[in-house]
Order: sequence, then C-alpha cells, then structure tokens
Amino acid sequence: MKKIILVILASLSLILVSNKNNDKPVKIPNSAIRFRVLANSNSPRDQKIKQDVRDKMQQELYDLLKYTNSINDARTTIMDNMDNFKLILDDEMKNIDYSYTIDYGMHEFPSKIYKGITYKAGEYESLLVTLGEGKGDNWWCVLFPPLCLLEAEETTNTNDVEYKSFIKEIIEKYF
Repeated sequence: MKKIILVILASLSLILVSNKNNDKPVKIPNSAIRFRVLANSNSPRDQKIKQDVRDKMQQELYDLLKYTNSINDARTTIMDNMDNFKLILDDEMKNIDYSYTIDYGMHEFPSKIYKGITYKAGEYESLLVTLGEGKGDNWWCVLFPPLCLLEAEETTNTNDVEYKSFIKEIIEKYF
C-alpha cells in the first residue's frame, strides 16, 4: 500500500512540475520567422476573409519553404516572393471593399497561448498581412522553423495519435 501511495505522490509531483513549466512564457528564438494575418475587424465576414487569406498564403508558403534548411534561405525565399504574395492577395481580395498591406520585417506581437504554451509579446521578424484597418483578431504562427507549415501539411493526415495521462485526467476531473 505504501508503494502505491509513493507512486501516486511521485506521479502527482511530476504532473505539477510539468504544468508549472508550461505556464512560463516562452520567447520564440531570434532564429525564427513568424507569419501573421490581421483581420479588418471581428465581424464574421472579416474573420472569414482573414481565414481565407491565411489558408491561401499558408499553402503558398508551405510550397516555397518546405525544403528550406536555414533562416537565411527562408528570408531570401520570402523576400524573393513578395511580388508573388501580392498577386495572391490581389486575387484573394479582388471582391473585397477594403485594401491590404503586406510587409516583411520586425513587427510587434501580443502574447499568445498556443497548445498550452504561452509565447511572450515582443518584436519579432515576420511576414505581416494587414487586412483593411487591421483592428480584428489576428492569427499567427511560426513560419521558420516551419511549425505552422507542418500543421498545414498535417490537416490532411487523419491518423494522428494523441497521448494522455490517465492520472492527470483523474486529477483534472476531481480537483
């Protein structure tokens, strides 16, 4: 009985320590490039436009960067394709009654919680698309290393496995 209690206490300690570590804000390294789309507003129409632009741009970025191995190659590829990105956005925004801007450089980001990890606010290297006034909710991801690009690729994979902790589920259920 004592062994069972010790195992449970050790497991609880590990869970609590791992949860505390997830609460600490994470700063994305300087060797990362973000991609961000700011919606015109929070209206359902403007949020849908943001999602459509995001999807189109994300697919293009995936196609361009999927074999990129260094941040310098990613920067060069992004800068070399700015005109191409503008053409994609022109096509996507052709029936929309407001303009857009696209810029590659250093931009301010708010803090964000993503998959249980808090990312610090700050100025980050990024490809920024601002739709209209850019006053709506934004969407962003890490473009290089290609974290969001891998997610774009995974959307077609239905064989994902999710691992869960039985003890953690019991604790969350009852405490």
